[in-house]
Amino acid sequence: MGFPENVHRNPTVESDTIIGVIDSGIWPESESFNDKGFSPPPKKWKGVCKGGLNFTCNNKLIGARFYGFDFNFVSARDMVGHGTHTASTAAGSIVKDASFFGIAEGTARGAVPSSRIAAYKVCSDRGCTSADLLAGFDDAIADGVDLITISIGGKTPEALQIDPIAIGSFHASQKGILVIQSAGNSGSRASVASIAPWIFTVAASTIDREIVTKVALGNGSILTGKSVNSFKLKGTTFPLVYGKEASSPEHCDEEWAKRCQYNCLQTNLVKGKIVLCDSFRGREEALRAGALGSIGLYEGINTDVSFVVQLPASALTKDDFSLVQSYVNSTKAPNVDILPSESIQNLDAPRVATFSSRGPNSIIPDILKPDVTAPGVDILAAFSPKAPPSEVPSDKRSVKYSILSGTSMSCPHVAGAAAYIKSLHPDWSPSAIKSALMTTAWRMNVENNQDAEFAYGSGHIDPIKAADPGLVYEIMQEDYIKMLCGLRSDTSTLRKIFGVNVNCSKGFKINPKDLNYPSMTVKIGSFESNQTIPFAERLTRTVTNVGRANSTYKAKTSVSFDYSINVNPSTLTFGELNEKKTFEVTISGKYTGNIISAALEWSDGVHNVRSPIVIYRRNVEES
Repeated sequence: MGFPENVHRNPTVESDTIIGVIDSGIWPESESFNDKGFSPPPKKWKGVCKGGLNFTCNNKLIGARFYGFDFNFVSARDMVGHGTHTASTAAGSIVKDASFFGIAEGTARGAVPSSRIAAYKVCSDRGCTSADLLAGFDDAIADGVDLITISIGGKTPEALQIDPIAIGSFHASQKGILVIQSAGNSGSRASVASIAPWIFTVAASTIDREIVTKVALGNGSILTGKSVNSFKLKGTTFPLVYGKEASSPEHCDEEWAKRCQYNCLQTNLVKGKIVLCDSFRGREEALRAGALGSIGLYEGINTDVSFVVQLPASALTKDDFSLVQSYVNSTKAPNVDILPSESIQNLDAPRVATFSSRGPNSIIPDILKPDVTAPGVDILAAFSPKAPPSEVPSDKRSVKYSILSGTSMSCPHVAGAAAYIKSLHPDWSPSAIKSALMTTAWRMNVENNQDAEFAYGSGHIDPIKAADPGLVYEIMQEDYIKMLCGLRSDTSTLRKIFGVNVNCSKGFKINPKDLNYPSMTVKIGSFESNQTIPFAERLTRTVTNVGRANSTYKAKTSVSFDYSINVNPSTLTFGELNEKKTFEVTISGKYTGNIISAALEWSDGVHNVRSPIVIYRRNVEES
């Protein structure tokens, strides 16, 4: 993110900033939550430490609550590791020499290490309930947190009036609290689950450190696979057996045996050997059967992720896996070694992760989601020592730091960046902070991300640039309500669910495309993919000057044979801070069936305030 440890900070205000973490709880004894050098909690804090038996808060972790009624919820203590990981990513204290058994070793720190944390345990390994989620939001709001990070969400988007996170975050927004949420890990078009415009929605991207696990074949070939393997085999090489050769027809058919499906492998045929499986998930069966290790084929949407493994294991690409198959089939006594993982430089980063949920927004089509992308692959952060790092119950290892991937990991990166911006600009509204991070984000390589803005939103965040954005797009609470009315929401539903006293009369409506959002999106009608149709769309926006008092911004737009963009006025002159200027953007042209990715950038020679403009057809999410 270009966010070094020596970045300029406002330590006093950062220390008064409280991040609410709604998740699976927290491990209070983690070194990432030590309070050395911290003063007592800010006077604005109204919360409590109700963490349960043997749970103690401090001047860093200033509050904790837990919800639910089964045995998983006897305290706010994190038993799965997820909440500890996200909390430390956002605001963990500086801890030197952190690693996962020596892998990815370095200094662990949150984006705002001086900020305070309040933990709200609403989930366990059994999931989360709507009632607990809403209770967590209510308490976080009443306790006085400044921001909320919530790395929770469904696999598919829900209507706003039944989505507990959309409802809870709307109430938070009413109190000036910015809510940052993970986009989801479904990886497909129109799967982004966080769709409300008052939420800051985060996609996940790779980082410049890649964790690899090499496989050494007996013929001298070295293949580079992916996993987080902390095990070192005691020897040089070991017998390699294909899953189909380590089973019998009465146990399962050949295809299942190749994949090392559950209960296929026979212990007497795999003991002391490494098993080759057509699926990387076969490592679980290899462990059950007592194999030394496993080599699998990477498949599905997680091909850029290194998973923590519970035995020596590595996942190979299709081409490399074929090489191992050929070696096994052509060698009388094949053997292999799986080496411990190592960190290498990833020159392809950042790239939106394959698992990261994409747009378009299937509930509010004219609001672009996700909003931004941030690091979310192979992230080392604090962990619960009671949780198995590989998520397999038989894995009895206990670790203080672990490596996880997901939009759950990218979300607290943005929450920490937002807290950093707030510490420098305490009077900024949630929408101003969100705008600052969106308009200073940089557009990613489209060749590497074919879904373009539907994958990364406005782009990859740059916290330092966001601290001085020049202009911001502010959205008042009334604007969100008008947009809900514009969606033809039922007045009684708005009053009951969102707690607003409103009458959706004719004059109290905004078309979602004209919400003062930092990105600009229009969904046009459905048509056959081979059709070329003309289009013309007009959007209205207002910017607020937060840069230099006397400044002039000129509009610059992207250029294409398929469209033209007109900005009126094309020059904005400001005479004071917080002055507002309104403009119209008209984009017209020919739609040929591809997503139109355009952009508007306001520049005063110092600041570059960029907004993506996306035009897409009705059935693009089906393509």
